[in-house]
Amino acid sequence: MKEKKKNSPLDLRDRTIIEVRYRDGYSLRNIAKELERNVSTISREIDGKNRRGINKYIADISHRKALQRIKNRGNTFKLDKYKELKEYVIKKLKLGWSPEQISGRIKKKYPRNRIMRISPEAIYQYVYAQIHRNGNGTVKKGCEDLRMYLPRKRRRRMKKGARTPQRIIRRESLPVIEDRPKIVNKRKEVGHWEDDFVLAQKVKPCVKTINELVSGVYLVGKTTDKTAKEGDKALFDKLKRIPRKYLKTLIRDNGSENQNYKTVEKKLGLKVYFANPYHSWERGANENANGLLRRFFPKGTNWNKVSDRELFKAEYLINTRPRKRLNCKICFH
Repeated sequence: MKEKKKNSPLDLRDRTIIEVRYRDGYSLRNIAKELERNVSTISREIDGKNRRGINKYIADISHRKALQRIKNRGNTFKLDKYKELKEYVIKKLKLGWSPEQISGRIKKKYPRNRIMRISPEAIYQYVYAQIHRNGNGTVKKGCEDLRMYLPRKRRRRMKKGARTPQRIIRRESLPVIEDRPKIVNKRKEVGHWEDDFVLAQKVKPCVKTINELVSGVYLVGKTTDKTAKEGDKALFDKLKRIPRKYLKTLIRDNGSENQNYKTVEKKLGLKVYFANPYHSWERGANENANGLLRRFFPKGTNWNKVSDRELFKAEYLINTRPRKRLNCKICFH
């Protein structure tokens, strides 16, 4: 039989011997001597695994992983091949664009440049490939941690899940979302809005947010507190420049700060409806937009220390993101 080279890759037989000897308490040095390998080779193969129990070293699993690594060897990401594409993607990620928005918008900006094409999945894979153990370890040498710029800032990739809706008894005295015109759900008619407060801890000042369902326009205004008077004042200030034909309905939650809805209807000429208690998904667009605002101003932000200029900049950056529903167009500049 041909003698195996000392520096050749470990095969399944080698790994089986390692599993058995390691389980029986042999030292790494003795295992290396039997296989005529360097101790460092055995140490890397074991990778801190336990001798017995959970996370123990298993030969066939380790061998399959090794074969996969060999298969992927030499594969390079498209972003590493093309500097202009990489710079565009990273720049837009840092502006708060999602991988899906980047992928859709880049086709519009470079319609004839086939190099400037990338899928959302390729962007996600590139971001997590910069981190050891697919997001569970430290940043690789010479790489940048871009996870903080992703929509949900996940340390590791997670499967999408859905919450189970709760059956809640609604307040019969308020106009409810079920009575809203059915055309709103089709999202083909401009003029249907949602609003909410974004609060701060331990301080009264907060932010009133308003968004339109079709265009995606998102408006933000500071308030001195979370009272109905202050909230509605910010609402009027932000919507007073919107033509009346684009003010048709408004969805709010059931908080006490939203109960002066008849005044809002009279002043703005629209119809107000209320989401069911604890059904935040009924105002999903606003919840999502508020999540984008939190990327600029995390929970715990003291709104007293946020200037109007900083708030306007965040509002501008959110509104100049390409929208999938608009075929990756931007709602305004």
